Amino acid sequence: MRPSRLTPALALLLMLAGCSSEDPRLPANLYEEARKLNLEGRSLEARAMMRQLAERYPDSEAAGQAKRDLYLIEAFVNRDMADRQKQVRAAMKRITDALIRYKAKKGEYPLALGGLVPEYLDQVPEAPWEHPFLYRAYVTRPIEDLPAKRGPAKQRFNTKPDGYYLACLGTDLQPGGEGLAADTLVKDGVQWGETSFPPMPQPQPLR
Repeated sequence: MRPSRLTPALALLLMLAGCSSEDPRLPANLYEEARKLNLEGRSLEARAMMRQLAERYPDSEAAGQAKRDLYLIEAFVNRDMADRQKQVRAAMKRITDALIRYKAKKGEYPLALGGLVPEYLDQVPEAPWEHPFLYRAYVTRPIEDLPAKRGPAKQRFNTKPDGYYLACLGTDLQPGGEGLAADTLVKDGVQWGETSFPPMPQPQPLR
């Protein structure tokens, strides 16, 4: 199942939604188009078309069949969604495990996930829909106070990244969203429960 997008079939359905024509063959034609989409593995598009068919032509035979099919399509979509979300969590765990090993050896996190290859990962994992995970390493305490026996305390810049953000922004690559478009956020190896990361400490040192 691929992410939903506006296809010619859906564009046609949206156009027909505003049309006053009541061709009695139209519900059956729309149902057949939705059925083909489902057979092609485009279940999200098939679901959207059958829903609109059932809403616009509720008394038609095609709408009745669409309602019966929707039950099975919904079950498939929900199962597929759960499988893909499980794959996202598994891929992010592989990354976080590799980051732990990297930091244990080098004392800091890499500036990019590519730094984990090939010693810690064979390749950088991607989301099931082939989108990259977003990663940002940072220094949690950019300026550190150094105690002095005499005179004012001195300061120094820390330059080793000791924290990171890791995110999957879902199928739409946009913050927020629901279902497969929902975000999965990880901060320093722990899943982050808020809708966005906290601000990064400033000023971050240049490397």
